[in-house]
Formats: sequence, C-alpha cells, structure tokens
Amino acid sequence: MYVHVPFCASRCGYCDFNTYTATELGDSVRRDRFHEVLAAEIAHATRSRPQETRPVDTVFVGGGTPTLLGATGLAAVLDAIRDELGLAADAEVTTEANPDSVDPALLEDLRSAGYTRISLGMQSSSPAVLRVLDRTHSPGASVRAAKDARRAGFDHVNLDLIYGTPGETDDDLRRSLDDVMESGVDHVSAYALIVEDGTPLARRVRSGEVPRPDDDVAAERYGIVDSMLSEAGMAWYEVSNWARPGGECRHNLGYWHDDDWWGIGPGAHSHVGGRRWWNVKHPRTYAERVAVGESPEQDGEQLSAEERRMEGIMLGMRLAEGLGASGLDTETVRELESDGLVELTGDRVVLTFRGRLLADAVIRRLVD
Repeated sequence: MYVHVPFCASRCGYCDFNTYTATELGDSVRRDRFHEVLAAEIAHATRSRPQETRPVDTVFVGGGTPTLLGATGLAAVLDAIRDELGLAADAEVTTEANPDSVDPALLEDLRSAGYTRISLGMQSSSPAVLRVLDRTHSPGASVRAAKDARRAGFDHVNLDLIYGTPGETDDDLRRSLDDVMESGVDHVSAYALIVEDGTPLARRVRSGEVPRPDDDVAAERYGIVDSMLSEAGMAWYEVSNWARPGGECRHNLGYWHDDDWWGIGPGAHSHVGGRRWWNVKHPRTYAERVAVGESPEQDGEQLSAEERRMEGIMLGMRLAEGLGASGLDTETVRELESDGLVELTGDRVVLTFRGRLLADAVIRRLVD
C-alpha cells in the first residue's frame, strides 16, 4: 500500500510532485487532521472492494514530507491499515522524511508505532548544490538524522542523492558519498537531476540563470556513484538503487515486479488485478469527496494482456536480476548483447553497466 501525504514545508525548485505548502492550501485542508481523511479513504476502499482486501505486505508513506503529520498522525495511518486490512507479520513499513523534519524523539515514536524503514532526502552534502536545488536542510543534517534513525531501532535507513546538478563537481559528489557511508545506512537511491517542465528550476534554466544539466556529465557521475558504493559493499539491485545484503526495499521491488498495489491519498495510483486507477490530485477536492463518503477515484483503465507484458519488460528490465530470455525477442536480445548493452546470465537477460546508462533506450528496443 502506498499512502500519499501532499504537504511540504517549502517547495524545492526541481520538484514536480503532487505537493503543496501551507500557504498554497490555506485553511482548506488541515494538516493536523489529514490522517483522519486518509483513514477514512482506507475504510471506504475496503468496503467498496472487499474482494481485493487482504493483509498488506508493505506500506510506503511518501510525499511531500509525511513526517509533517507528526508521529501521532503517521501512527494513526498505520493503525487504519492494520485495522481495515491487516498487516503481514513481517510487513515492511516505510516513511519518507526530510532531514530537518525529524528529531530523535519523533524517530523513536515512529519506530514504536511499527515503522521499520525510513528514507531521508539528503540529495547532497554540498551547500552550493543544496542552494541550487532549493533544499532547506544544512549539509550535515542528513548524516545526523540517519544515525538517529539507526539508534531509534529502524531496521533499514535509506539516503536519497541527486547527481548532475549544475555547478556540482566530482569532488562534491565524492564528499556526499563519503558522508553517506559514514552515516552507516544500508540503502542508497541516486538519481540524475531532471529538469521538469513547469518547475522553478525549469524557468531558471530557460532564462539562462542556471545551465541545463549535461547528460555526459550525469553518466560520469553515475559511474562515480556505482564505483564508490560497490567498494563500500553496496550492490546495485535496480538501476538507481544500491543496498547492502538484505537492505533492498521490498515495497519498491513490488513495483518493479509488477505486483498489486493500492494507493491512498490525493493523486495516488493503484494497480490491482490488471486494473489501474488514480485519485483526484488536489487535496481539497480529495478531502471533500472522502468527507461525504464518496470515492476519490478520478479515472481508471483495464490493462490488456499486451500492455501488462510491455509494462513487465519496462519495469523488470531495470533490475539486476533482469528478465527471462524466453519472454523477449531473441533477435533484439542478440543485437543488444552485440552492442554491449545486455549480457546473458544463465537464462536471464541483464543490463551491463553501459546498458544501465542507456536503460530507457534498451527498454524501448525490447518493447517496440
């Protein structure tokens, strides 16, 4: 189950997620009561789709900044899931957080409530990079928060990095990775900066104030990330994710394996039994519908067998385990292997390092 919390204390310039600051929402959506709205949707969803109700194996609370709900709000959301659907005995329960939105007391309360994993948005240790990204936390806050989370008893702690920000140097990235490893986390997600249309960063790039990120530089930086994390004992298991043995995020693996998931919250997407649907995006409209007992679903679609096959390739090919060769076009696989983009490991087709850099192009060739 994915739960979307749409609140942020401030908006990062590169972000195009479905998030809002208090100023943008005003009094129309109360943050201190939002957990009640989420719980109401969970209850409505289980009543409206009883045939799809079963214990939840993983929970991921994302956003936004979920920890702005406080430990009490996040505990209430988890209680609602537990009460309405049930949690598997070994359920993985994750929340995202910004480093400046947590403290030791909140982390201990979250752990006591049943959260087992936390993902912290570090992005970089460089003050200059953080300024370009409009991040508000100090460079050392991420390491402190990660260490506090481990002391609070979280089973797994992740740090998110962004590389390829204009003005970032190789040494900036290496220092960030040194800090990641010093923090003792067992999982790292690293993404190349993408300039999304409609964001403040896109406007700055368009005006010439900030140069556009360079793809060749991003590829070099990806190599630095992979090399340093591998040397530190973290193996890639998805193109943008590395973990120590046992530290892989089960929730995200569920997406890449094309499993069923249920999305709760404004704009959240769901995928159950080959049907995909999504909620209305704006928190005000979402809350108004839930308040009167209506479904917040905006629209949906039934996927065909061919669409599911293509999505299985698009998702699964990003994994280090790759895909079974029998489900792929033999001639295309031979061509990709000849180009050095994939390799055959037993009966599995797996991306090479160069293939990871060009993963989207490889996938397009496989599904065309």
